[in-house]
Amino acid sequence: MRIDDVIARCRVSTMELTAWIDESWVRPIETDGGYRFDEADVARIELICDLRETMAIDDEAMPLVLSLLDQLYSARRLLAGVTAALDDLPAPLREEVRRYLGEGPA
Repeated sequence: MRIDDVIARCRVSTMELTAWIDESWVRPIETDGGYRFDEADVARIELICDLRETMAIDDEAMPLVLSLLDQLYSARRLLAGVTAALDDLPAPLREEVRRYLGEGPA
């Protein structure tokens, strides 16, 4: 998706979006023809718009908020991987791990 498409789809101006790219809040692929945005980039732009509008997060706080959200999403992906690995274990070992983690039998 090109920058014009993103601007038309999202509630953001060219100047704002360019500033967000300069601040590395959004990291599209830079090509000879300009920036290329994928769906993850667009979702992040929409998130930034929501944070600014609904939670009144300002430009000073935004890097911290985005960093914390990135850490949270990373932890969720890691936990999903651990959960998938546990599901692949034989039942007795899986139950032993769950007991160790304090979950009890599933």
